[in-house]
Amino acid sequence: MKKSIKFLAAAILGFAAVACSSPKKMAEMAENVIVKCDPAVLEVVGGEIDATVTVTYPEDYFHPKAILEVTPVIVYEGGEAKMQPYMFQGEKVKDNYQVVPSEGATVTKKVHFDYVPGMEKCHLELRGTVRYKANSTDLPTKKVADGANTTYMLVCKKGAIDYKADGYQEIIKQTAEGQILYQINSANVRNNQLKSDSVKDFLAALEEIKANERKNLVSTDVVAYASPDGKEDQNNKLSDNRSKSAEKAFNKVTKKNPVEGPVNVQSVGEDWEGFQELVAESDLADKDLIIRVLSMYSDPAVREKEIKNMSAVYSTLAKEVLPELRRARFIANVEYTNYTNEELLQLIEDNIDVLDETALLRAATLVKENDQKVELYKKAAKKFDSNTAQYNLAVTYVKMDKLGQAKNALESCQKDADWYNAMGVIALREDNLDAAAEYFANSDTKAANANLAVIDILDGDYKAAAAKLGNCKCFNAALAQLLVGNNAPAAALQCESPKAAYLRAVAAARQGNAAAVKSNLEAAKKCDELAARAAKDIEFAQYK
Repeated sequence: MKKSIKFLAAAILGFAAVACSSPKKMAEMAENVIVKCDPAVLEVVGGEIDATVTVTYPEDYFHPKAILEVTPVIVYEGGEAKMQPYMFQGEKVKDNYQVVPSEGATVTKKVHFDYVPGMEKCHLELRGTVRYKANSTDLPTKKVADGANTTYMLVCKKGAIDYKADGYQEIIKQTAEGQILYQINSANVRNNQLKSDSVKDFLAALEEIKANERKNLVSTDVVAYASPDGKEDQNNKLSDNRSKSAEKAFNKVTKKNPVEGPVNVQSVGEDWEGFQELVAESDLADKDLIIRVLSMYSDPAVREKEIKNMSAVYSTLAKEVLPELRRARFIANVEYTNYTNEELLQLIEDNIDVLDETALLRAATLVKENDQKVELYKKAAKKFDSNTAQYNLAVTYVKMDKLGQAKNALESCQKDADWYNAMGVIALREDNLDAAAEYFANSDTKAANANLAVIDILDGDYKAAAAKLGNCKCFNAALAQLLVGNNAPAAALQCESPKAAYLRAVAAARQGNAAAVKSNLEAAKKCDELAARAAKDIEFAQYK
């Protein structure tokens, strides 16, 4: 609310018949000048205090030969800050100051101060001196505004930074596989195929699955194919026949040790997928061209025709690739139960070397002490050349506020979106807002967007901050909404921290809810820093 304060702004001096005949008399008539300040309660925005002072001089007040010097001053605990004085002159003064005519005038001036600690409890006053010839008189000092509001400084500016996901799976899906090969245009299973190394390895895998208490055989697939050469309908029929013979072969080789769970028998037909895989893995000179043909044509007949036209390579395909696709696969689908959290914690103490990368990364999330996290991430980074471990090491250093070590850790990390956000958080904590903003802009992640909102709040762009944070239920989002005039999110902030209680108290004060101010301040004052702030905070002036 704006408030009017009367203030003497000029001196009328001289010997003629005038209302004020001396500087002394002008001082006595100080209440005839009206002063307004907008805002009446000063506010710190972006580390600065700005206000507008409007002075109305009445008729027959300003002597034509008088000069008035007005100095805006902020008085605060620990000192005061002065602006350069504003100068005014009467109509007959031969100088270059702003003229105030004898019939009166209204003048408007901007005041600006850089915030320094202590100004949260302060006031703005105007100090004036009237000069005429060799005489001068100091006018009564008048307070024109209280202040200063520093609510925006409650912003949490540690920055949002997240660990990379460890990729750990509590249940790992695995497969064990063997296969039998057929002769061209045949669905008969040869005896030698039942004794092949591939089948032997498959049977051994089944034994290992049964013996391993962490493994569970979920199902088994028997899948038959035909090589993609010849007529499609004939190949589909051939694949069907192979699925039947393959099922009999599977039952035969597992007769002594039957598998648990369902056995699913499938006929795929022409194995174009397998064809593409084998070509891609081969040393064929024209393999890229062949793969391009597969991507260009979906019709099997067209594919085969185009590939056969490559006479130089087709003979090699017919000899080395196609025979491998006349097959049936035995596929065991397994679920592996990984280490529990308790087991991981025990293993890092007793047998850490058995842990793979993801297990070690998960273990690091389970330990409570940051120093232990550091050691685990260092080990994972070194042993597995893990970018995730190296990045998470940097994040841990950030959370420990060891910013130099965090930067060193990031030097060997991949410069992805997370990296840019992490560098931005470091810059933010170092109060390098320009660098932080640039890093966050290059990140374009949810966390980086929230961090950009922090910079918006610090810069005084509260609307931009509120827009970036949207419907987020976090502290900074509630603060941004309060700063744009929406008190509801802050009043409803669901957090039990002293800082959250403090923000709820501010919202309550703005809503005129004395009871909520009292209860929330009691919770906030559990933090000594907030208790000291509350004693000076202009937000609570009417509740003291």
